[in-house]
Amino acid sequence: MRAFTEVITSVIRIEEVWLSTEPMDMRAGVDTLLTKVVLVFGSAQPHHAYLFANARANRMKVFVQDGYGMWLCTRRLSEGAFSWPRDLKLLKHTMNMEQLRALVVGLPWQRIGAMTVIKSV
Repeated sequence: MRAFTEVITSVIRIEEVWLSTEPMDMRAGVDTLLTKVVLVFGSAQPHHAYLFANARANRMKVFVQDGYGMWLCTRRLSEGAFSWPRDLKLLKHTMNMEQLRALVVGLPWQRIGAMTVIKSV
């Protein structure tokens, strides 16, 4: 599934990735998601990806505003669920591209990155 994120990032430049913890109705289209992005994240920044999942976390939508228009991608797992945070106190999370690659294939993306570094104290 690495090809999925590589295709998206080769066509659409993504500089930051934001994840919403609140479940989203997957029937939502571009206009509804744009409204949700502005409500949750404050604005739709160019080249930022905004991720939303349904309540069961087996479907995900990625919204990107590229400065000229809007992109909307959908991903659905046939089995299992995405590792989606459900802490509604934090309505949004940031992630890097490596974490996004893990998320879209259903892996626990929270374990990837600087938090996994082992240091002496």
